Amino acid sequence: MNIGIVCYASIGGSGIVATELAKQLARRGHRIHILSSDTPVRLGDYLPGLSFHRVEPPSYPLFREPQYLLSLANKIVHVARDERLDIVHAHYAIPHATAAYLARQILAASPEGGVPKIITTLHGTDITLLGGDASYKQIVAFSIEQSDGVTTVSESLKADTTRELGVHRDIRVIPNFIDVEKHRRVNADALRCQLASKGEKLVIHVSNFRPVKRVMAAVEIFASVVSRVPAKLLLVGDGPDQSHAIDLARALGIADRVVFLGEHDRLVPLLSASDVFLLPSAQESFGLAALEAMACALPVVASRVGGLSELVDDGVSGFLHPPDDLAAMAESVCRLLTDAALYRAASAAARQTAEERFKDTIVVPRYEAYYEEVLAAPAASLR
Repeated sequence: MNIGIVCYASIGGSGIVATELAKQLARRGHRIHILSSDTPVRLGDYLPGLSFHRVEPPSYPLFREPQYLLSLANKIVHVARDERLDIVHAHYAIPHATAAYLARQILAASPEGGVPKIITTLHGTDITLLGGDASYKQIVAFSIEQSDGVTTVSESLKADTTRELGVHRDIRVIPNFIDVEKHRRVNADALRCQLASKGEKLVIHVSNFRPVKRVMAAVEIFASVVSRVPAKLLLVGDGPDQSHAIDLARALGIADRVVFLGEHDRLVPLLSASDVFLLPSAQESFGLAALEAMACALPVVASRVGGLSELVDDGVSGFLHPPDDLAAMAESVCRLLTDAALYRAASAAARQTAEERFKDTIVVPRYEAYYEEVLAAPAASLR
């Protein structure tokens, strides 16, 4: 198949999943074209069958900001014509699915023909945040309804889409996935010695430091943990709440126990050096960061929200608690750090979950099968 994949280039989950999907599909013999405003962080080295098309909105004095939607739609039109795309796979509803719809209308009006099918994958905040905003709600719902196929990364997000937008159509759940050969625990003893003193445990949190990730809650939970267990907290990422988290660590008197490491796109060594992954989010449509941790045999302590309950088996591969029950999360972290038998069992279960349910070679074929289903169906039959 000849597939265009439209995504964000940032280190966020939707961009990572879209880029990894593109690479896996190219390795499986498909011709893949990534369209984005910048080079995706996970694109990596040259891969036969995979090409990147940059979207560059022109600067025009009449407009107060670059017109990315229009530039993207125009780029989709050109790539679809030049490369004879079978499918445009838009990751994130706004503006990607909207741009794909506009491009399809332009192509349909052209005598050259060659109109690709549109598949939209919803990743989370395009529904839970933008979809609930009156300024965007109608266009999000319309873009979803006009797609030839729609997928979500969890059953939870599928339910949110129906409830928040009133969308009643076939939506396929295809979860996020991971390359378990690349994401596996490695020897990180040297790195651990740099990060922690002998006998200290390492708790790690990875996010974009936006309010929904509740990094301050992670600091509060850790303050309770470190009062009972010698440990350090690794905060990996960057975003609007970083300075607030630093201030809170100082106020709680644990600044010397909290290590801010900034953004990293190669997390396996840091995850391998750590003991527990902490994710007290207010909402997670899937929890890709948690899956990456589990693949590295890290038990997860997290909020019982969204798709996390579909990823973490409570009491087996980690522990889930109500978002506001920080005391319970702290208690679960302490149990994992002090009970060797419990830790070994949870660590093994976390890795087993990644291998048996979310391995790339299991999930990517589900996308291929869905592509074939959408291509075989009349344009309106899946709506």
